[in-house]
Amino acid sequence: MIPIKPIGMPGQAKSAPADKPSAAAQAALAYLQPGALSLSALPPLSLYIHFPWCVKKCPYCDFNSHEATGGFPEEEYLAALRADLEAALPLIWGRKIYTIFIGGGTPSLMSAAGLDRLMSDVRSLLPLDGAAEITMEANPGTFEAEKFKSYRNSGINRLSIGIQSFNGRHLQALGRIHDDGEARRAVEIAHATFDNFNLDLMYALPSQTMEEAQQDVATAIGFAPPHLSLYHLTLEPNTYFAKYPPAIPDADASAEMQDMISAHTCAAGYGHYEVSAYAQAGRQARHNLNYWQFGDYLGIGAGAHTKLSFPHRVIRQMRYKQPKAYLEHSRLGNVVQEEVEINRNDLGFEFMLNTLRLNNGFEVNLFSERTGLALNTIEKSLNQAEAKGLLYRDHKIIKPTALGQRFLNDLQQMFLQD
Repeated sequence: MIPIKPIGMPGQAKSAPADKPSAAAQAALAYLQPGALSLSALPPLSLYIHFPWCVKKCPYCDFNSHEATGGFPEEEYLAALRADLEAALPLIWGRKIYTIFIGGGTPSLMSAAGLDRLMSDVRSLLPLDGAAEITMEANPGTFEAEKFKSYRNSGINRLSIGIQSFNGRHLQALGRIHDDGEARRAVEIAHATFDNFNLDLMYALPSQTMEEAQQDVATAIGFAPPHLSLYHLTLEPNTYFAKYPPAIPDADASAEMQDMISAHTCAAGYGHYEVSAYAQAGRQARHNLNYWQFGDYLGIGAGAHTKLSFPHRVIRQMRYKQPKAYLEHSRLGNVVQEEVEINRNDLGFEFMLNTLRLNNGFEVNLFSERTGLALNTIEKSLNQAEAKGLLYRDHKIIKPTALGQRFLNDLQQMFLQD
């Protein structure tokens, strides 16, 4: 069982009676009651912190990001983040944090003092693992060498840099605020300041040729980043590109680019361990791995999502999405907009939706450890996927085949319950 220690809501008087626990503490106690599941152990726990502002909204972006026209309320938002974390503590009491990811938006818009305050708050409230991976997303258009040294001194030990392309024409088409020179300079600063960093790139860009895609990959590999994320540009609903779609490479050209990426990264010593992730030996993104292995994560900040396990149930939460609404509800003492317990019938699909993204799949015992269900609850779907050549399994592991990786959406959907 998880030890639970009720705490007061932010701003509650110190003399408040001990028999009046906060709403989160009451929820935590309720979640510890007997339920439909029986988890043998709780998974590793990560912390996600969302920073919702950016300089300019990119036309392809469907993330919860908002242009910081005229600046943003840094002090008020940092106070809200601390209050959010304090209120959530009863749900995770006694559990150690193994990874932290500060995403956005553009977290690198934060001042050095603001980031230092945020990290100080996190360290004062949470027990961090001594080897915790602490990642922050950064936009090349916001890189300042001294500022990033301050970030490093505050505890950030890994950067994820949104390069997207080293081609100036493509950066302009993607609406990025940086040019190709700034992209290269950002990687140089990262190399000089951090031991561990990731480069985000995209392919199948508007009017991109195979040669241009290959040049982007070669340039990225030339910097020897420990980790590479290479995403296919998708025209997401409710984005500018969805409304005014650009001309992008067709499916065959995109597939050829994917094959080229696999060949070049493999030749350079990068292991392709997840759909879009490539890493040098021992440099996989531990925070993302925890997601893909159906681990737990507490999300704080505007629009942040949470998944938490208890001995007899698994819950999800979502914070208020709009920054203004998030700040308003923070003042009222409750930033959680939605909270649901994952239905027993949905757990198998949610587990497979994540773990099948990993090229090496998962150990068989992990399914029951993370879902509290017996593997035979998805036996029919496993048999069908194996019969179609989409899945490999033995007594130790379950993983997608090469065919399953290529038709991953079809494979994942096979585990949806009627």
